[in-house]
Amino acid sequence: MFTLKDATMIYDMDKEEKVYAMKSMNISFPDKGLIGIIGPSGSGKSTLMYTMSTLKKLTSGEIQYNGKSLSSISDSEKQRLRRNEFGFVFQRHYLINYMTALENAVVAANIPVSEARAKAEKLLLEIGLKKSELKHKPTKLSGGQRQRVAIARAMMNDPKVLFADEPTASLDHENAFLVMERLKEYAKERLVLVITHDTSIIKDADMTVKIWDGRISDVERKGEEA
Repeated sequence: MFTLKDATMIYDMDKEEKVYAMKSMNISFPDKGLIGIIGPSGSGKSTLMYTMSTLKKLTSGEIQYNGKSLSSISDSEKQRLRRNEFGFVFQRHYLINYMTALENAVVAANIPVSEARAKAEKLLLEIGLKKSELKHKPTKLSGGQRQRVAIARAMMNDPKVLFADEPTASLDHENAFLVMERLKEYAKERLVLVITHDTSIIKDADMTVKIWDGRISDVERKGEEA
């Protein structure tokens, strides 16, 4: 589904000392499965996600999605991909404060409202919200509850690719496990990329990509010896 060819991202291009967030990354990702992307802060994990999802442009190199270079498609096509084929879970939840949990989950849905509300309620209950909490606004929810709403929102349009940046960072162990079980289930038919510092949540990943200083340092696949 995704293929990176010498993918490079440089910040501070106008300065003498350039900052390489990604250095000549070459890798291919499958059409489905749970992919763990790990590495220390500043290693380039989030930049990889932003460039693959068209939120940022590479400085050089290429990222192909289903055989088409992302640098060659129009802005409107990128927007279509982000709306219909990509889902996002960021470290910050970006919920709308005046909307309830349920309303936040359906805000970007591309199906009829009644159908979307039923689907959102099912998703929210599956990942640990209580029925009474569906009417709560973000200020009445804990950080972990707000993050679960963000995860449900990301799944609403059944994206082919789900990008998750530290999706369990604000969750306790029990709820982190619950969320990861839901993501693993989703990854049986879709591609789920999870960026994390916590290796324990991706121990069952189909593929683990280790990043160090902007480069891919190692790739492990399930069933292969480390």
